Amino acid sequence: MISKNKILGLLLVSLFLLVSFNDEKEKPIKLNEIQVIGSHNSYKIAIEQPLWNYLFQRDSAVAKSLQYGHISIEKQLDLGLRNLEYDVLHDPKGGYYSNPKGLVIVKSLGKVPLEYDAANKLAQPGLKMFHVQDIDFRSHYLLFKEGLVALKKWSDKNPKHTPIFILINAKDDNNRKLREPLPFTKSALESIDVEIRSVFDDSKLITPDLVRGKFNTLEEAILKKGWPDLNAVKGRFLFVLDENETKINRYLEGHPSLKNRVLFVNSKEGNPEAAFRVVNDPIKNFDYIKKLVAKGYIVRTRADDGTTEARTNDYAKFEKAKASGAQVISTDYYMPSTLFKSSYQVSFDNNRYERIKKRNHVQK
Repeated sequence: MISKNKILGLLLVSLFLLVSFNDEKEKPIKLNEIQVIGSHNSYKIAIEQPLWNYLFQRDSAVAKSLQYGHISIEKQLDLGLRNLEYDVLHDPKGGYYSNPKGLVIVKSLGKVPLEYDAANKLAQPGLKMFHVQDIDFRSHYLLFKEGLVALKKWSDKNPKHTPIFILINAKDDNNRKLREPLPFTKSALESIDVEIRSVFDDSKLITPDLVRGKFNTLEEAILKKGWPDLNAVKGRFLFVLDENETKINRYLEGHPSLKNRVLFVNSKEGNPEAAFRVVNDPIKNFDYIKKLVAKGYIVRTRADDGTTEARTNDYAKFEKAKASGAQVISTDYYMPSTLFKSSYQVSFDNNRYERIKKRNHVQK
């Protein structure tokens, strides 16, 4: 026969477990406790076939790596993607990228190129948005600001959406010996902030200042307090400068710990501005990503790269990306390719592109 004390003890244990369960259940979800899938070079329209064939004859590996494209930004967001990537090129006077060599190449092949920049938008001063000058220049939005306006309009129609993470590449490399891009000086990098703020006010942004709060540094804030509650930042955008250390330091100059800046940056942990990390290979860096996530950083990784996984239907990277706990997973194939035969497609269960993570992925 069970004694009254034992019964009382069991009741107390049951009550404790019930309270603990309810506390866990009702504890607000943090921004870093979600996992989203998004697109890489999200603005990109596939290279037209005659130009792609020409590139393939000259360098088949490069041509294959460029053989992808995307539906419009709005359609991606309607589908459920919550991560995008915008490449920007500096063009303060306008017109610098107006006549890509690829159009001349297509004509030299006896073909008529598809219509390009009929409205002469590239003549306008300001940041441009496409992948590779001269050869991979087609974009749903040739102007960075146009791509921002598209985001704002979609968000206004869907005000309670999960926050959208947008990586920014400030492109000024020329490893393919094409038209020499204009360098991203400090003022050029500042123009990214200027153009974003010309479209979005603070109520639509998750900024370093918002996350830092009263802490001395951004990193201290995310390690000690954590990211904002998800419900508090719905309908907003978080922009990240995914660049090398030189450009990051240039962007940080005069703005320690990203004070008064729009963009987060891909700075290694231990730096005062560290909060968002870009770690592209979830197989090679699986344990590293897990450690970053457990400490409180948000991490972006990739499910595929250069069309390789899609051509072999290889899901190894995607499975590791999910298991690592990385909050942002980028792919070129949220839909199967229409440019070559492949069934490769990246999504969570039930064709979803966002989910709440299990809490043991984000232990402090």
